[in-house]
Amino acid sequence: MKSILSILSVHRAGLPFIRSVILPVLLVAAATLSLGAASILWAVNKSNDVSAERQLRVMDRSIRAVVHQLAREQEMVAIWDDAIIELAKSPMDLKWIDANIGVWLSRTFGQEEVYILDGRNEPVNAVIDGTRISNHEFERVRDSLGSLVAGIRGASDSPHRDHVAENAEAPHLITGKAVYDAHLLELLGRPAAVSIMKIVPESDAVAYPQDKEFLLVGIRYLDGNFIKRISEQNLIEGLRFSVVDNPGQSEISVPVRSDVGDLIGYFVWKPELPGNRLLKAVEPAMAIAATIILLLLGALVRRLRQSMSALERTVLELKASEAQAHHLAFHDVLTGLPNRALFEDRLNHAIARRQDGERIAVLMLDLDRFKHVNDTLGHPAGDSLIREFSIRLSRLVGRNDTITRLGGDEFAIVQVCAPGMEGPETLCERILALAHEHYDIMGNQIFVGTSIGLVLAPDAGTDRSELLRKADIALYRAKAEGRNCYRVFTPEMDETVTLRRIVEEELRVALATGEGLEVAYQPQIALSGDTIVGVEALARWRHPTRGYIQPSQFIPVAEQTGLIVQLGDWILREACLASRRWPDVFVSVNLSPVQFRSCGFANHVISIVRECGADPGRIELEVTESVLLDEECGSTDTLRALRDAGFRIALDDFGTGYSSLGYLHRFEVDKIKIDRSFIQSLGQGTRAAAVIKAIVSLGHAMSLTVTAEGVETEIQKKFLHTAGCNEMQGHLFSRALSQEQITRLLNRPDAKALQCYFDSSAFTAG
Repeated sequence: MKSILSILSVHRAGLPFIRSVILPVLLVAAATLSLGAASILWAVNKSNDVSAERQLRVMDRSIRAVVHQLAREQEMVAIWDDAIIELAKSPMDLKWIDANIGVWLSRTFGQEEVYILDGRNEPVNAVIDGTRISNHEFERVRDSLGSLVAGIRGASDSPHRDHVAENAEAPHLITGKAVYDAHLLELLGRPAAVSIMKIVPESDAVAYPQDKEFLLVGIRYLDGNFIKRISEQNLIEGLRFSVVDNPGQSEISVPVRSDVGDLIGYFVWKPELPGNRLLKAVEPAMAIAATIILLLLGALVRRLRQSMSALERTVLELKASEAQAHHLAFHDVLTGLPNRALFEDRLNHAIARRQDGERIAVLMLDLDRFKHVNDTLGHPAGDSLIREFSIRLSRLVGRNDTITRLGGDEFAIVQVCAPGMEGPETLCERILALAHEHYDIMGNQIFVGTSIGLVLAPDAGTDRSELLRKADIALYRAKAEGRNCYRVFTPEMDETVTLRRIVEEELRVALATGEGLEVAYQPQIALSGDTIVGVEALARWRHPTRGYIQPSQFIPVAEQTGLIVQLGDWILREACLASRRWPDVFVSVNLSPVQFRSCGFANHVISIVRECGADPGRIELEVTESVLLDEECGSTDTLRALRDAGFRIALDDFGTGYSSLGYLHRFEVDKIKIDRSFIQSLGQGTRAAAVIKAIVSLGHAMSLTVTAEGVETEIQKKFLHTAGCNEMQGHLFSRALSQEQITRLLNRPDAKALQCYFDSSAFTAG
C-alpha cells in the first residue's frame, strides 16, 4: 500500500492516469482477493460436510454389514454333513465341537457368544469369548432370543417368521437347505448382532431331524472390540456407544435401531474435519500472498508508467521475439534441426521442383536401444545421445539435403539424387556405420544402432503422405528383421501391411462371433513314449472364405493389436471346459507377454478357471522368457499369485534366451520345455546334443519336469529317452487333434498307439 500511495503523490497532477489505471487495478485486486477468500471458505465447509457425511455412511454400512457377516460365518459350519453326524452322537464329542464349531467360530471370527441348541431349544454347547462354559449361561439371553428361536422353528405366532422366510432365499447362501434369521437388537443392555441358523447337512446322504434341527446361535456385540475395530479401520476419532443422544462439542451421532425399529442407542464420535485443518495451514500463506499481490500491483502500476516512455523499444523487442518464435516454430529445440512442419514443406518443394532423371530419397531413422539408455542413464543422457547423433548425421549429408528430428529418437532425411550421384543406399550404409561407433555420454561409453526405412520417388509415387507412409513401412520391416539395418520399400511390403490390416479386421469379427475359431490339442507323452500325460491347447482359425489360416499369420497380428488378450481368454475358457472331460491329463495353455501387462491378470485368470469349474491343478500355464525379463508387467508377483492358486507354470522355448539359467533361480516354475530348434539340430553335430543334456541335468537338479518339443523322428525320441527327458511332444506321436478326437483317443483301450490313431485330415498343421 505504501508503494501505491507514493505513486499517487508523484502523479497527483496526473488524474487521468489515476482514474484510468490505478483505480481499476485496485478494484480488480480487491474483487480478486474477496472472491479467492470466499472460494476457500466455501471449499473448507464443503470438505467438512463431505467428510462427515462419508463417515456417517461408513458407520451405517458397518453396523448393517456385521449382521450379514455373522450369518455368512455361520454358514461355514451350519451346512455340513460332519456337524450333523457329530451332534447326533451320544455322548457328544465336545472337543470336536469346540475345534470345529463353537470355539472355532469365536476364535476365528471374534464372535463373543456361540450356542448350540437341540430340538427342544435347550443348550448343548456354550462358548463365550473363545472358551467353552456351562450351558446354563444361555439362560442370560434365553428370554431375549425366544422370539427369534420361535421364528426359525416356524411358530405361527412369532413376529420373525416372515423374516426367516426372506433370509432363506438370500443369494449368498451356498445351499437352499439352510434357514437362518439374523437381527440387530438390544441384548443385556448392549447393541448386538444375533444370527440363528439351522444346522443341516450339505448332501442328501446324511439324515437329520427335520423340524427338530439343532440351532447355531452366534452373538457379536457392537460395542467394545467392534467399536475399536471400526475406529481403526476408518480412522474415526473418539468413537463410543451411548444409550442417550448426548454428543459433545464438535461430535456427531448415528442412531442404532433394531430390525423392528426400536432405538437401541447411539454411536458418537468426533468427525474428521479436513477443511478446518487446511484453513489453518493456508491462513498464513493467504495473508502473505495477499500482501505480495498488493505490493506487486503497486510495482506493476509504477512499471506501467515507466513503460509508456519506452514503447518504441518494446516494439523492436517484439519484432525480434517474432523472428525467434518463427524459428522455433520450424526447428527442433533440442538439436536445432528442422522439425516435422519444415520437413514436410521441404519435401513438397523437392517433389515439385524435381528434374527429369532426379530421384528423391526419403529416409526414416529410429535409434535402436534408445529406451535402454533412457531407462539406465536417465533422460539427460538420452538428450545428449540425440544431440550427438544429429551432429553425426549433419556431417554425412549434402547442403541441399534436409535432416529432421520428428520427435523422440525418430529422424528423417530428404535427399535429392541427381544422375551420377552416389545412391541413397550408400548414405544408408554410411549412417549405419557411423551410428554403430561408440558414444561418450556423461562418462559412459554407449553403443547403439539405427534402423532405416528408405523410399524413392518417383518409383514409389510422388505424393508426400504416401512417401512418408511407405518409408514408415520400410522402417517397420527393418526393425522386424533384426534392426541395425536398412530396407528399401517394395510393393510387397505394402501388401503385407494391407494383409495384416485385413487379418486384424477379420480376427476381430471372428472373436466377436466365434465363427471359424477352434482349439486343437497336441498330446504330451511321458518318458516311455506311449502314455499321454497332458495336452497343449493351440489356436486354429478356419476362415469361412479363405480357408485355414496359419497361426504364424494371425497370432503376431493379435499380439501387436492387443487382440491376443481376448483370444487368450477364449482359449483358456475352452481349455478349462475341455479339462473337465479329461480328469487324468493336464491341459497346457500358452500365455502372451501382452496378457501379462494387463491390469489384474492373475485374478482374471483365476476367475475364468473358477467360472468354468475347472481344477487349477490340472491347468498348466506356459510363459516365455520375455515375460520374465519384463519387470514392468510385475511378472514376479503375477507368477507367484498363479502358483499359489494351484496352477503349474512351464517355461517355454527354454535355452534360446541369454538369461534363462539365471531366471530359473528367481522365478519358481514347474517345468522347462526345450526349444524345438535344439531337437531339430540333433544329428547335425554335437553342440545340440550337449545343450540338451545340460538342460536336462539342470532341470533334474532343480526338481523340474523337462519336456522336449518338436520330436519328429525315432532317432530324436531315443536320444531324448536316453538323456532323461520326462515328457515329449511332436509329430512323431501326434499332430494337434480336436477335442472329440482327444476324447476318443483317451477312451480307447489301445490309446497308447497314437500314430495309428492320428488322422492327418483333422487339422492341417500341428
